[in-house]
Amino acid sequence: MLRIGIVLYRGFQVINLGITSVFEFTNMAAGQPLYEFVLLSEHGGPVQTSAGFSVETQAFDDSHFDTVLVVGDNDVVEPSAGLIAFLQRAARTSRRIGSTCTGAFNLAQAGLLDGRRATTHWYFAARLRREFPAVKLEEDRIFIIDGAVWTSAGMTACIDLALALVEKDAGAEIARLVARKLVVYHRRAGGQTQFSALLEPEPRSDRIQMALAYAKQNLHTDLSVVQLAGAVHLSPRQFSRAFRAETGQSPAKAIEHLRIEAARLMLESGPHPIEIVARDTGFGDRERMRRAFLRAFGQTPQVIRRASRGAEPLHL
Repeated sequence: MLRIGIVLYRGFQVINLGITSVFEFTNMAAGQPLYEFVLLSEHGGPVQTSAGFSVETQAFDDSHFDTVLVVGDNDVVEPSAGLIAFLQRAARTSRRIGSTCTGAFNLAQAGLLDGRRATTHWYFAARLRREFPAVKLEEDRIFIIDGAVWTSAGMTACIDLALALVEKDAGAEIARLVARKLVVYHRRAGGQTQFSALLEPEPRSDRIQMALAYAKQNLHTDLSVVQLAGAVHLSPRQFSRAFRAETGQSPAKAIEHLRIEAARLMLESGPHPIEIVARDTGFGDRERMRRAFLRAFGQTPQVIRRASRGAEPLHL
């Protein structure tokens, strides 16, 4: 049996407890106890969640765990010296160590992410990059595995990370069965972009806002930098510089995100042929759209369409 230590602290985001359901249902699906999970905290006893209620925990000690996961919170709480020491010890004695959401800040504070690829909640990504420049942060990923260190994005991405752990330990079929019991569409691929990364940019100036509005109305056209700049009466160089300064991304990347979102909505809202969706959203052909979907979602347009129609019912 694999022992999973789940590290909590006062004010942790309660949704992270969802990973315990993944391990619980894995034991049920396997017909035997594959996992034992233990809620841990520095001093043990009740630990208050972000929602206000408390859960019971065991105090840190010298117990061995196959995997240790530290969860995140709503506002990046400074970790205690005891928590950091425990994580550093766990990294030496456990097969795997990981974090969910802003728990990555705890791993980074312990020096466990230096030189490693990692991810965290998109909202706090810039802060983590600024405070821990040695971390190879990839804020647009659902989860990342770098050797023995696993990190996930925020909120429900903890479920994806836990399902990936199950798939690694028990196989894809068990992980798929667990996902279906939890009524999630299997697990999102680790390389999939966080959906938040596709949220519309929020530029400050009227001109960049006008450019985005123009782009949405003309997705079926080329939408080159020259075309966008001309629509708001700027030179291409001025436009590119202003766009990146206000949105943090290039015009080309922003347009691709708009095309992807428009295509996804078309796929989910009706029986439009793939070729028509690709044409109307400016991809031109289905292969170019397929590559864009793989970059953004880790899945093809066909899979996204099937997922929107619901997985087949599970007969227990």
